[in-house]
Amino acid sequence: MRHTKLVFAAVATAAAVTVTAALAQSAQPVIGLITKTDTNPFFVKMKEGAGAEAKKLGAKLLTGAGKADGDNAGQVTAIENMVAAGAKTILITPSDSKAIVPAIAKARAAGVMVIALDSPTEPASAVDALFATNNYNAGLLIGEWAKKTMGSKKAVIATLDLFPGQPVGIARHNGFLEGFGMKGVTSKTTAQINAGVACAQDSFGDQAKGQTAMENCLQKNPDINLVYTINEPAAAGAYQALKAIGKEKDVLIVSVDGGCAGIRNVEAGVIGATSQQYPLKMASMGVTAGVNYAKTGKKVSGYTDTGVTLITNKAVSGVKSQNGKFGLANCWGK
Repeated sequence: MRHTKLVFAAVATAAAVTVTAALAQSAQPVIGLITKTDTNPFFVKMKEGAGAEAKKLGAKLLTGAGKADGDNAGQVTAIENMVAAGAKTILITPSDSKAIVPAIAKARAAGVMVIALDSPTEPASAVDALFATNNYNAGLLIGEWAKKTMGSKKAVIATLDLFPGQPVGIARHNGFLEGFGMKGVTSKTTAQINAGVACAQDSFGDQAKGQTAMENCLQKNPDINLVYTINEPAAAGAYQALKAIGKEKDVLIVSVDGGCAGIRNVEAGVIGATSQQYPLKMASMGVTAGVNYAKTGKKVSGYTDTGVTLITNKAVSGVKSQNGKFGLANCWGK
């Protein structure tokens, strides 16, 4: 009888191990995506890409966002909620590259893999990996194009930036200046350089604030003839300010992002050139990495450049670009 009980116990234990293993293999990976906002078309496309890839790979996607660009508290709450909900990977576009670090550290200590998308943290080692455009190169491209396009004309530059201290804003701004020929600026320059800039204003990447920023710059220096903008909504705002005083044809506007509305503005001549990036690719790569981590326990690391393409209908020699047709075929948003 004792032998029979031992046999039954062994069989029951083996069955339990088998069931546990099967459940572990079949458990649906839970992945979180936290964006800066849930209204910006860039992040809407990122969410779309993550959702499609999660569905394809059989993962459960949790999403969250700040109330506005710069809302660190909202992102911290989203991280905490996702860890509590069982997310094993969190993808995040940090609004505040420094303030978000302690919350990320807690998540990683709990075994969560954290991947930054689009925007790096400070320090970069605060996350396991970064999937993003090389924002410095994005600025460099539009700077080089603007330099060639302006030719011998003296440039009076306005920059409509993001907001102070944001690494993406600094990288794009400084890249533009180096591309335009500013000496002493490199990709290693961590502070925003305003030497040679007639007017620098923060736009927060918003069209209305971009218009106000452009109006302020024109009051400061009405001779501005070249405008760098952090993104295409800010560029649209700058154009409205210029149009209101009849100077829209006298000023060259360059930008970054490559959203569909922005590319249509390239086609219409509102924006001379823009550097297109690919949020769907960032998000889908992040979800793929998350699912692989759930299955194998292997984390990704380091920086992956997700690419950037200069889009313009006025190509110049020496600066590689694609036209608006290509831009529309690869854009995001409406």
